[in-house]
Amino acid sequence: MPHKYCNPKISISDVALLPLQIILERYPKEKMLPALDKTKFLVPEDLTMGQFITIIRNRMCIGSTQAFYFLVDGNCSLVSMSSTMSEVYMTYKDEDGFLYMTYASQEMFVAPVSQPP
Repeated sequence: MPHKYCNPKISISDVALLPLQIILERYPKEKMLPALDKTKFLVPEDLTMGQFITIIRNRMCIGSTQAFYFLVDGNCSLVSMSSTMSEVYMTYKDEDGFLYMTYASQEMFVAPVSQPP
C-alpha cells in the first residue's frame, strides 16, 4: 500500500524534469540596477547562466552595454556563464532546496578612490 502522501503517478524520471528553484535578489548596496518585479524563478536545469542572465537583463529592460553579475555562495562566488543551472544548483544550493543568488552591477566591485588631503 503506497504512503498516503505519495503520488504513485510520479516516477523517478519525472522528478529529474522538475525545474530548479532559484531566489534572485538585488545586492543590498546596489544603486545602478533596478529591482526585479519578482525574486523567485523556476528554471530548467539545462539553461546556462548566460541564458539566465539574458532573461533577467530583458526583465530589467537594460541594454547589453550595462554590465552586471550574479553572485552565489553567500555573495562570495562568481560562476562561469557557460555553466548550466543544474551544475550551479548542485554546487551551491541551500539545504532548504533553493539556490540563492544576488545580482550586482560592476560598480559594486570597484574600490573607492581616496581623495587627497
